[in-house]
Amino acid sequence: MNIFAILCFILHTGVQGFLQEQWLPCRLWDVHVWKKNDGQTESKYVQKDVVLQFASSGDSALYPDSITFLVGASKVDMRKYVEGPVDQLRCEIHRYSKGMSRVRWPSLGGTEHDIWFTCTLRHIAGLFNITSYLRVTPATTMSPHQPDFHSWVTLAGKDKLRASAVMVLMTRSPSVWVGLQEKQTLHCKFAVDHEVSDLTVEWHLDPFRGRRTRLFRYSRRSGQTEGSGVAVNGIARGTASLTVPLTGRSSEGTYWCSVQVPPLIGSLAIGLHIMVPPSVSMTIEQSLIPRVVCKADRYYPMEPQDVDIELFKETGNGERPKKLENVTHLSHITHPDDGTITLSAYVLLRPSPLESGCGIYSCRVKHVSLQGLYIHKTITETGCFTWIHLTSPGLMCLFAVIIMFIAMATRRSVCKSRTR
Repeated sequence: MNIFAILCFILHTGVQGFLQEQWLPCRLWDVHVWKKNDGQTESKYVQKDVVLQFASSGDSALYPDSITFLVGASKVDMRKYVEGPVDQLRCEIHRYSKGMSRVRWPSLGGTEHDIWFTCTLRHIAGLFNITSYLRVTPATTMSPHQPDFHSWVTLAGKDKLRASAVMVLMTRSPSVWVGLQEKQTLHCKFAVDHEVSDLTVEWHLDPFRGRRTRLFRYSRRSGQTEGSGVAVNGIARGTASLTVPLTGRSSEGTYWCSVQVPPLIGSLAIGLHIMVPPSVSMTIEQSLIPRVVCKADRYYPMEPQDVDIELFKETGNGERPKKLENVTHLSHITHPDDGTITLSAYVLLRPSPLESGCGIYSCRVKHVSLQGLYIHKTITETGCFTWIHLTSPGLMCLFAVIIMFIAMATRRSVCKSRTR
């Protein structure tokens, strides 16, 4: 059975099929590394379809024609963190390099020349990310003077790799949307297959604007803690979640939860985004030329594709509201106190002999915070306009009367001046 047949079977059987059969189709991102003539290192990524099989010692591969990772029983089985149907999962396996490190993994069977992979399960709706660190046996001989990736063996079409999961790192908040001035907890949990004496937990922030900063660091070996936001007593239970006290524009960015157990350093990314929906209002401003104004007030973010204002007019004759094309958008206004944005759009009330000055105006505002929905506001125009239809001779008479009144007023003014 090929990998596509495997996937079809899983989609058909769902969660129970995965738990009973104990395998999952994965995408392997293999790396070919070599040295060029000038001594520089060159690398190339190659995608391959593989099978992830949870097996006991001595079990053979279920699908001998596919590359198979045979993962043995472990204290840190990633499957216990999975929620929901299997067809919502995406599985990826990557090479993991220790560089020049030759530190031996402390648990049973570890050597200084172990080969490492990471296996990540992602929920397509963003409910969780789970990364397991796999130690593959048997180990290969590595040069003490070169990084380990120079000794990687290329995987062929039917290779079988026996591996054990030794550490797992997961989050149930891969991407977070939050309002201003709110408290938010970024979930990070880990587990290791042995009692750890040399453990370091760190949090970093890569802001969308600005430099990377370290928010927290805890070292079990030294007992020192720097920064805040993580409950140190929870780290002993594998909980390293970070609480962001009050969110603002400076809180936006990618947060990195890192757990270091030599020779491994595991990291996972959590994106935090500020999202504030607009407050929408409509008014009729009276000026030399009245206008209908729609205002989207104090929203965030402000990217052009994130907000749209449209104006419509309904004449009351039973027809559907007509979208107005002569709409003018004013410049964005940024509020310095919190960084939110205000945008206004208006249409001038210029009725013509063919169009009534009366009507019901509506405004429709779209913003990314509304998740595809719209905010609608409606206002009814009062003080309707009345137009007088005049023929060309009528217009000439009107102009003549106006000129006569102007002349009479001028003559009276001159007479008064002479009398004085």
